Amino acid sequence: MNVYTHGHHRTVLSSHRWRTVENSAAYLIPHLRPGAAVLDVGCGPGTITAGLAGRVAPGGVTAVDAAEGVLAEAARAAAEQGVQNVRFAVADVHALEYPDDSFDVVHAHQVLQHVADPVQALREMRRVCRPGGVVAARDADYGGMFWHPAPAAMAPWRDIYYKVARGNGGEPDAGRRLLGWARQAGFTDIASSADIWSYATPEEREWWSESWGGRMIHSAMADQAVAGGHATRAELESAYAGWKEWAAAEDGWFAVPHGEIVCRA
Repeated sequence: MNVYTHGHHRTVLSSHRWRTVENSAAYLIPHLRPGAAVLDVGCGPGTITAGLAGRVAPGGVTAVDAAEGVLAEAARAAAEQGVQNVRFAVADVHALEYPDDSFDVVHAHQVLQHVADPVQALREMRRVCRPGGVVAARDADYGGMFWHPAPAAMAPWRDIYYKVARGNGGEPDAGRRLLGWARQAGFTDIASSADIWSYATPEEREWWSESWGGRMIHSAMADQAVAGGHATRAELESAYAGWKEWAAAEDGWFAVPHGEIVCRA
């Protein structure tokens, strides 16, 4: 990973903490079995990790992330939930410190869009996966996101994010590229699918506008946008106001499409 564009402000973590196996890794559920050994790459605050652990017990989950601070939060959350079959470690997905053939399932959610070399990351995930196991990844596709209504003030947010994320070496349109990246990494048995998060109720719109609109003024991404000359503070404030205008619309709706891959090792 180069620079994690979003950072770990509460506006970002509110989205990360919402994620579960059911709403963010349903495509992987058929491949989880009791007793399996799982590597969860880029686990963040560990909410998906906990769900994986419950489904593979008495097997175990090794949960890794490049950010040591968020791992501490994940470990606390697991302890509070009584999840005992998870261990946490700092790791770089480009060079995992695990032997070949160590895991039955290797999983990454919203990770490949941020790393310097997603093909190398997938090669490493394949290396540590046992023959016959699965390597699975799911990433959003920013170019495919759509919303209604479309306040003029809200419109610049995506272009600003593109500039910041790509300046950090990431690829915001990762969802559509997962299949190609997996083929470049040497996989030949690949199941590709897609799924969508959507937000439409007043509560969902308020939460999503604070999570994503709030990043325009509070997160590391906002600081990077200004430092990189991609937007002024006033422009970021205007984009945030546009997000709040969208959230206030009674017919407001937002869709986040994802690409998904399950690759047989």
